[in-house]
Amino acid sequence: MWLSHDPIPGSVEAITALRAAGHRVIFVTNNSYSLVESQEQSLAKIGLPSVGDVLTSAGAAATLLKSGQRILVAGGPGIVEAVEHVDAVVVGRTDDDLDETNAQKIDVDIDAVIVGFHRTFNYLSLHRASAAVRAGATLIGTNDDATYPTPTGVIPGGGSILAAIATAGGVEPIVAGKPYAPMGTLVRRALDREDLTDCWMVGDRYSTDGEFAKSIGAKFAHVTSGVTSREQAESLQLKHTFELVVDNLLQFARDLGVAV
Repeated sequence: MWLSHDPIPGSVEAITALRAAGHRVIFVTNNSYSLVESQEQSLAKIGLPSVGDVLTSAGAAATLLKSGQRILVAGGPGIVEAVEHVDAVVVGRTDDDLDETNAQKIDVDIDAVIVGFHRTFNYLSLHRASAAVRAGATLIGTNDDATYPTPTGVIPGGGSILAAIATAGGVEPIVAGKPYAPMGTLVRRALDREDLTDCWMVGDRYSTDGEFAKSIGAKFAHVTSGVTSREQAESLQLKHTFELVVDNLLQFARDLGVAV
């Protein structure tokens, strides 16, 4: 769709045309940092009203929670929002008011630590999160994307932070976002249907988007306007036998027979 909220050429026109042709379009993102409303507003600013159409990895993580559970957040406000939406309790964020003394304290009665991308992660927050995990809290990652692209190059993603906490905590985390099952649960709830075989997943990473399409039984179109070149995408297509490799969303819409 975009790179740092700058639309990839043709993407807005493609989504508008797909909707006009009667297709439901939802935005399935591993971004767990931003509030849902903020992401909806960003889409609206480029001409795509999308209230109710944004599904995040934070929301996927929240499908694993129960009302009243106590949650320590190692992430951004989007996770806090998702946790509170299911009536679980945020007891704190790992980098709230930390100093060497209170970082040494093990959070007691924590049911889960939820991890996502945030720029304030440091050694003390690693200490606090891993201590809670070693004390019995379930470790949930909103996603395991090691990096993500920016206009100036790739930067460490939430998966890198998750890997640090999992290593220090000595556990294997549960991962919620693409391509894992909790995100599939969230998509099915949003569409109110179990069978997704006539749906398309469009994305720029096979490891997340393509594998997610496979896990939910949807068709997959690999765009080359993101982190993967056409040569790489076509090589992946030969290996994994998915449906389409396209330059961008505009070409995808046209391949579906939509007039753009």
